[in-house]
Amino acid sequence: MLKKVVFLDRDGTINTDSPDYIKSWEEFEFLPASLNAIKQLTLHGFTTIVITNQSAVPRKLISLQELEHIHTMMRQTVRSNGGKINDVFYCPHLPADGCGCRKPQPGLIYQAQRKYHLDLAAAVMVGDSDRDIVCAHNAGCGHAVLVKTGNSKKAQRRLAKKGIAPDFVAEDLYEAAQWIINTHSEL
Repeated sequence: MLKKVVFLDRDGTINTDSPDYIKSWEEFEFLPASLNAIKQLTLHGFTTIVITNQSAVPRKLISLQELEHIHTMMRQTVRSNGGKINDVFYCPHLPADGCGCRKPQPGLIYQAQRKYHLDLAAAVMVGDSDRDIVCAHNAGCGHAVLVKTGNSKKAQRRLAKKGIAPDFVAEDLYEAAQWIINTHSEL
């Protein structure tokens, strides 16, 4: 059973987010130090899995083929910079669809757990929104880290209202990775 697992949100955590959605590889821009963060996690033996909501697909703003192309290019770029994203799980539904895979629902994490036989109690979720932190809580992940590179101020207010707190608030994915490496080195 895999214990050293980090789930990463995509938009606002790995790459810059856009209110108009990321619709092509040309619009995809890695956040500073995110490539190095994933490299450090990889070098320290962590399995890294992206968990992302992608409602641009049902909105007809992007095709599934283009989304897959973005994820392929993202993974290749990470690999060429010394890191590894082991897999990408995405929800292609609208918020109103009520599916079980759209964060904050835990469906994507459960899919990854079944595929890779993960110990969720030892897993860490990193994201920039309250949905990411609540998703980690709903799935039974051991830890959740909020990064300030996206929607963290709004997320912190929403989480406080729900009585849920992240285990750590990081400036960016690199600081989150350092916290994870330092606090989970015994796994």
